[in-house]
Amino acid sequence: MAKTRVCLRVSQKLESSLQINNGAEEFFNKIRCLKVKELPAHLKPMLIIDYIKKSINKGLDNYNAKYIRTSSFDPLLIFSYLVALLKEHAMSSSNNAEEHDQSGHWSNLVCV
Repeated sequence: MAKTRVCLRVSQKLESSLQINNGAEEFFNKIRCLKVKELPAHLKPMLIIDYIKKSINKGLDNYNAKYIRTSSFDPLLIFSYLVALLKEHAMSSSNNAEEHDQSGHWSNLVCV
């Protein structure tokens, strides 16, 4: 039990000294040293609808402050990359379907 408490104190000191902004990183740092029996008591308050709504609003506020108010191009670049990635995946899928048709794997099937 003492080992768990020491680990939590160390991770809290690391968080405060590094000022971690990533929510997922912060969450995993907090639960990393918890015992299995302590985990449900730690997670239960986080599964309440009000807590989830507040977390989403906080994330949107942070996004607004970081990207929208500063007129950053990062979200636009990420969005365009995702669109291009999806388009490339669709093209490769259609090319694979054409290859199957040309090789006869799918066109020789007869439904009875």
